[in-house]
Amino acid sequence: MGMYEEFAGVYDELMDDTPYGQWGDRIDNLIHRFGVSKPERDVEQVLDSERNLVVDLGCGTGTLAELMYEKGYDVIGVDASEDMLNIAMGKREKSGSEILYLLQDMRELELYSTVGTIYSVCDSLNYITEEEELSAVFRLVENYLFPGGIFIFDFNTVYKYREVIGNTTIAENREDCSFIWENFYDAEEELNEYDLTVFIREEEEVFRKFTETHLQRGYTVEQMRRLVEQAGMAVVEIMDADTGEGVTEQSERVYVVARECRK
Repeated sequence: MGMYEEFAGVYDELMDDTPYGQWGDRIDNLIHRFGVSKPERDVEQVLDSERNLVVDLGCGTGTLAELMYEKGYDVIGVDASEDMLNIAMGKREKSGSEILYLLQDMRELELYSTVGTIYSVCDSLNYITEEEELSAVFRLVENYLFPGGIFIFDFNTVYKYREVIGNTTIAENREDCSFIWENFYDAEEELNEYDLTVFIREEEEVFRKFTETHLQRGYTVEQMRRLVEQAGMAVVEIMDADTGEGVTEQSERVYVVARECRK
């Protein structure tokens, strides 16, 4: 089974402790500090319209995209999982938002115009396990950024996979949905394999079982800085995702803000 197929149907339930509100506030603050996008939908000029577009790269089930839309941004959600996007579009129908969703692999990103902001969080970029492919993603991002636009992304560090979650098992038993999440870290390849087994209640005493395998690569700040700069962007901020302060050797998730500077 591929990634985020059946898992998409229980993703929001199992990830209910994800701090989307904090992430949305942080992205909004970073846009205000460094970006060119404005949380308004009544701009008239085409140029301004492009500048105010915000792309959620790896948007998943659309929770964060909806929060950014509520803040006033014109949002485009991009994801490679049709199952995740189906759930996102269900949320759009319920909320009445006007988010545009695109079924695309970020390695083949194709937008209809430049955009003022692109963000990618929840370790979406860690799923790009080849540095050459990640470099290609960054070049595509740079290509579609409006002059002076910004790219905000997070990533899990090598330290997190190697020292914190590698070779551990997480299990949780809920009333209607339980899971076993097994991590296997290959230090030589710097790859982390998640083997996810989920049990979903379908009847009183009947559960359906499915499994998915996910691969992620840990990256360092030095690698990310180099790839960003090679793509023609300038790094303007790097921070520990948990503290909002400077990165340390024990930082598990890192935020990077990069600016388009060649157009």
